[in-house]
Amino acid sequence: VNVKNGGEGQVIDVAMSDGAASLATMFYGMKAMGLWTDDREANLLDGGAHFYDTYECSDGKWVSIGSIEPQFYALLLEKAGLTDPGFQAQMDRSKWPDLKQKIMAVFKTKTRDEWCEIMEGTDICFAPVLSMSEAPSHKHNVDRQTFVEIEGVVQPAPAPRFSATPGAIQGRPAGLGEHSGEILKDWGIQ
Repeated sequence: VNVKNGGEGQVIDVAMSDGAASLATMFYGMKAMGLWTDDREANLLDGGAHFYDTYECSDGKWVSIGSIEPQFYALLLEKAGLTDPGFQAQMDRSKWPDLKQKIMAVFKTKTRDEWCEIMEGTDICFAPVLSMSEAPSHKHNVDRQTFVEIEGVVQPAPAPRFSATPGAIQGRPAGLGEHSGEILKDWGIQ
């Protein structure tokens, strides 16, 4: 585009490490404001907060909670039956370890499916933690057609989705070394 507008060509340096670092912009801002520490599981979004973490259920399966906003947190307390007054101090970091132990015990009282019955479809910011085998058949993913099956292999559908030029998967994933000969021949090596 720059060349078409009378400019010169340019090198575009796109390092994956730069992109990954860019994803942490919000966290560096939080650190600058004194809202983030380098300690693991001591922060709002790293498992430190009792209302933003994953929890094991009675069947050994897991759920995730991300009820940061007060209205979502209030709904979490209601649906989980968390009546302990200590839970009212949502943002008091000194109470998080104790509250985490209490909420952990509550999630251990029901199976993942039972928690899904209670919490899915609400504004709690809740989701079951699904295995790769379970994810394609979860109702949300089925409704969105998030996964496709090509030649007997289930895989994620192309994303993002373009209305005028939708992406398509050409075939199943190749096996290890399956197309090596073709590629080498195309490169003039074989």
